[in-house]
Amino acid sequence: MAELTGTERVRADAEARGLEVEIIERPAARSLEEAAELMGISPGDIVKSLVVKRSDGSFLFALVPGGRKISWPKLRALVGVNKLQLPDASLALAATGYERGTITPLGSTTPWPVYVDESVAGRRVSMGAGEHGRSLFVDADALIAAFDATVADLSDPE
Repeated sequence: MAELTGTERVRADAEARGLEVEIIERPAARSLEEAAELMGISPGDIVKSLVVKRSDGSFLFALVPGGRKISWPKLRALVGVNKLQLPDASLALAATGYERGTITPLGSTTPWPVYVDESVAGRRVSMGAGEHGRSLFVDADALIAAFDATVADLSDPE
């Protein structure tokens, strides 16, 4: 069987989880603001899926809305570790099967735990769809439930 594309992996995982997603094609954007404008949404409705490396070599996903960044002290306290870091691009690809800019927990080659900033809940959001030039839209609460994600205050304004 041929290997699935990133977007096909996203769709298959969403379907297996009973999660409804809409995947759109979009032109490349040079900034968060431009991407939001192209999709007709606010920058805060674009959720960044960040893959974070633990000191034991395992990973987790941190989902943070546009305009905000990971608060390392908050995330370390939540996870109960004293060291976390963003891996380089090749390590992120190895951990998820996705290139930076396309990363999503949906269809990740390894199902790492998902942590979601509390400001994401309660709305429809856009995020990476496994391939460049595509974004997915999903109900944040349904996504949180589908992954049994930990929801907490884990970000600060950029």
